[in-house]
Amino acid sequence: MAKTSYLSELPFTVPQLIAQKRDGLAIDADHLRSFVNAYVAEEVTDYQMAAFAMATYFQGMRPAETAALTLAMRDSGRVIDLSGVEGIKVDKHSTGGVGDKVSICLAPIVAACGVPVPMISGRGLGHTGGTLDKLEAIEGFRVDGSVKRFRKQLSKIGCSLFGQTGEIAPADRKLYALRDVTATVESIPLITASILSKKLAEGIDALVLDVKVGRGAFMKDQESARALAKSIVRVGKLAGKKVTAFLTRMDAPLGNTIGNAIETAEAFDVLHGEGPEDLIECTTLLAEEMLRLGGVAKTAAQARKLVQEAIASGAAVEKMQQIVAAQGGDPKVVAKPSKLIRGGTKRVPVLAAKSGFVGDIDALALGYVGVKIGAGRTRSDQSVDPDVGIVLKAKPGDAVEEGQPLAELIVRKKKHAAAVMDETVNAFTLSARKPKESPLRLETIRR
Repeated sequence: MAKTSYLSELPFTVPQLIAQKRDGLAIDADHLRSFVNAYVAEEVTDYQMAAFAMATYFQGMRPAETAALTLAMRDSGRVIDLSGVEGIKVDKHSTGGVGDKVSICLAPIVAACGVPVPMISGRGLGHTGGTLDKLEAIEGFRVDGSVKRFRKQLSKIGCSLFGQTGEIAPADRKLYALRDVTATVESIPLITASILSKKLAEGIDALVLDVKVGRGAFMKDQESARALAKSIVRVGKLAGKKVTAFLTRMDAPLGNTIGNAIETAEAFDVLHGEGPEDLIECTTLLAEEMLRLGGVAKTAAQARKLVQEAIASGAAVEKMQQIVAAQGGDPKVVAKPSKLIRGGTKRVPVLAAKSGFVGDIDALALGYVGVKIGAGRTRSDQSVDPDVGIVLKAKPGDAVEEGQPLAELIVRKKKHAAAVMDETVNAFTLSARKPKESPLRLETIRR
């Protein structure tokens, strides 16, 4: 029997559908679903989808329309059924930033408190790092696997840290690549559908969103970050999920490390009750909300107490050891994070040219320095070096003397450090006066 064409479900042609969006008209949910399915089935061409994306970029979408696009993209592949896993399933998503290793310490803390965390993460691209690359710095750790394995591990341990499979939201994978080369990445409805289609396909009940704001973030200003956060919260709730969004500052890198092995080690430090203050603050903020949405705490104060107990008792470390062992890695590195730091590299100090206070650190500039020394990638098919990176020796507000280290470059060869030395020095702004302390959390959006 011949396969039915998805386009036959439309009462008009694809150019007519594109024209509707071009003219600012809303597209019916059923028509969007047929259009998306036809695109995955290659009945709609890339150039037609590119025209639709550009029309959406300029005309936007109504909330119900964005929700319909999101669900159509979710349903373009497999939706994981987690009904057999007890508890309210809660995930977290970050829009990405430099030094953002929060997922690695957040997931085991929340799981140790009794909330299941089904987390499907991505790889780094451009100046931002990726959770999967950082986890793979653990020797033997596997982020690939079947949906069956993902679900079984979640049921048994309470947390799965995997990468997106070909079964999950294939429409998003195709459209994401197309948006990247057609200057339509910044469209709020398309970003919303991209993020939520993958998260909803995980089978979650609730989501906590961390929208980074600033130079080192995708969203450079608070107004656009707020618009994205409101869109995701609104559409997530239209899809029947509990969603909270936080806007957090990303002008300077988060934590003291930029790289893969060193960021994973720093995340493990948090599980031991150590680590930099800003990383602990961000992790705790998101954990509190995940526990509240997960139904194990009614207030932020109750949730904070659970987080502190999970760390103090060693339950968070034990949970991460279970996750690492289940996914093929050596759980001993969780107990001793320094085991992640292997040899074969050289450490080159970056010295202050004058005395003063660190007023600012350009996260975007340091993110690209990390890429240049091998810690990141500019194309999705590139590999990363897990052992190289940047260690910050001073953060905004710290006093430094001339000749004192501002940072340390971890490189394979000293010439690699020399090639980025000026960029690294220039990323630090020194001033005569101590700058005012800026809050990490800028806004909370729940409705």
